[in-house]
Amino acid sequence: MQNRDKGYDELGFAKIDTNREKRTGQPEVIFCEGKSTEQVLILMQRMIKIGSNILATKVPSGMAESVRQQIPNAVYNPVARTLRVMQHEPELTQSYIAIVSAGTSDLPVVEEAYETALFLGNRTEKIVDVGIAGIHRLFDKLEQIRQARVVIVVAGMEGALASVVAGLVDKPVIAVPTSVGYGANLKGIATLLSMLNSCTTLSVVNIDNGFGAASQASRINKL
Repeated sequence: MQNRDKGYDELGFAKIDTNREKRTGQPEVIFCEGKSTEQVLILMQRMIKIGSNILATKVPSGMAESVRQQIPNAVYNPVARTLRVMQHEPELTQSYIAIVSAGTSDLPVVEEAYETALFLGNRTEKIVDVGIAGIHRLFDKLEQIRQARVVIVVAGMEGALASVVAGLVDKPVIAVPTSVGYGANLKGIATLLSMLNSCTTLSVVNIDNGFGAASQASRINKL
């Protein structure tokens, strides 16, 4: 059932926000956790019909395989657990978003942020495995980070990398705590609290929320 005059398509189990991109500059994104494969397929097929680009996050590999059988041009990133369908390619920004990460274990969140930033039409540079245990690696990439319009810092453990980077650049820094760490890390809660208590100027999104960080970074990059 279509309610285009109301700005959404009624599917019974969901209402697709058909006006979101016009209203906010960013299209609706499908969060797949808790949804069935059939529901995700119906959502994606309807969004294809209305001409939308599609990003789906938190997509299990089995679901991705089933979706790609029906939608062969859907691109799956198994590390990010994202599916992308691009019906029209956005023009990439001249300025870029830098995604800086502490360790290799943070890569799933890095890749989710990267896929989201690309989907939203941003030039994006990844600087990975530059955590404070070997801080000379960060210093070696500092000029590349400083040239970015906005910086996303992804880190687990005690999350100190975000504070260090924010103290070295004059650009907005968005910190993403990850659930990577030993017992007292409490699946990212300790990292989150550390970032929230930073004495440097930064903003913090929720644990493992690469999508949210990249969505906000895209808005800043396009100001």
